[in-house]
Amino acid sequence: MFTIESRSLQNINVEMDDAGIARVTLARPAKRNALDAQTIEELITLFAELPKREARAVVLLAQGDHFCAGLDLVEHFEQDRSPADFMHICLRWHEAFNKIEYSGIPVISALKGAVVGGGLELASCVHIRVADKSTYFALPEGQRGLFTGGGATIRVAGLVGKARMVDMMLTGRVYQGQEAVDVGLCQYLVEDSEAKAMELARAAVQNPPLSNFAICSAISHLGNMSALDASYAESVVAGIVNTQPASRGRLEAFANKTAARVRPNSE
Repeated sequence: MFTIESRSLQNINVEMDDAGIARVTLARPAKRNALDAQTIEELITLFAELPKREARAVVLLAQGDHFCAGLDLVEHFEQDRSPADFMHICLRWHEAFNKIEYSGIPVISALKGAVVGGGLELASCVHIRVADKSTYFALPEGQRGLFTGGGATIRVAGLVGKARMVDMMLTGRVYQGQEAVDVGLCQYLVEDSEAKAMELARAAVQNPPLSNFAICSAISHLGNMSALDASYAESVVAGIVNTQPASRGRLEAFANKTAARVRPNSE
């Protein structure tokens, strides 16, 4: 097993197996994996490095009983930040989460316990979210006198719709179980979210890397464009991806299999 080692990683553990699946683990269980400034910087460093290390997929995990309880409020209180200070903190959060969403590498999160506030912002930037029965989702910023600063107005609203997000922030509404799946906060609800996330990662790495790159970056980029620009850009991406050697080989195998199935019996 290949291990990515870096002195700059204190709050995140990383290991990558021979299939190119990187297990990225938030490692602040005593803080319910709350996101402090150091952890955000580590996410930026890590997701800039993983593509260079030829990672084929990422499973995002967490130590302890909770995935992530959001902003480290103790650090925030102790730092006594100015408006400008906190604006720059938010910009670093956006940098980290954008690197995850637009990395071109499938990122699958194994969720459990609290996925709240900034933890939900983190979960919303990955490509597939797998929850277990302990998982609950919330945006309690309103009750804490806060406002989202890590992209919830973009990504969480995109998942559940503006009205549901406003409700979550105003009232502290919590989603869990099948209801969380139904509103779009996660795609899977299972007994063991880590095992399912690994299963999905193993399936994803069977795809040609260029196909995964397009799926895990182009779709988000296209969503930021006008319909006219997106249709043009989609055509360009399809032209590149759909003529790659790996696609040609797979299409040839599929065509041969289909032809054999429909070929009339010569006897």
